Amino acid sequence: MPGIRPLAAAGLAATLALALVGCTDDSLAEQYRAGDNKGYITADGRVQEIPDAERGEPVEFAGVTETGERFSSADVAGDVVVVNFWYAACGPCRVEAEDLESVWQEYQGQNVSFVGVNTLDQADTAQAFAETYGITYPSIIDVNEGSAKLAFAGATPINATPTTLVLDATGRVAARIVGQLDGVSTLSTLVGDALAESS
Repeated sequence: MPGIRPLAAAGLAATLALALVGCTDDSLAEQYRAGDNKGYITADGRVQEIPDAERGEPVEFAGVTETGERFSSADVAGDVVVVNFWYAACGPCRVEAEDLESVWQEYQGQNVSFVGVNTLDQADTAQAFAETYGITYPSIIDVNEGSAKLAFAGATPINATPTTLVLDATGRVAARIVGQLDGVSTLSTLVGDALAESS
């Protein structure tokens, strides 16, 4: 029968994929790298810069972080702010975590702030992620109310995870990266450009 051989091959491929996944410490990141499309929302990695004249109103957002602290956009008023939407089981989020932290370290002390918006996890999961991947900036836990994500809905769609936004010093969305960061250079350049505007 012609349908049996393709089905058997597909079953064997699935079995081998599961066996390979079991051999890694970070299976979701490995699945993402392998193109298995598990554990994340697909996106095409587009970068969009928004000219100053086309930016909308400043985005005001707030929430409680994974450590129980209250975070508000008012706390970082006047800074260029990087906002990263993520969740722990997202393979690309795991892959890009080191790059986000690297750009955060590059710009510390230069009127730049970073904040994550965790859209799916509770605080303990977000804390474990931060410890595992060395993330030192806070994340708002947004799963219960969704208010932080909703605050950005009028300025830019957040249709994929991860999505990274760069807000200018007035709190307006100046750039958007949909999908995983492609290394540190693009985000670093976008943050530098936003800083240059405010100087």
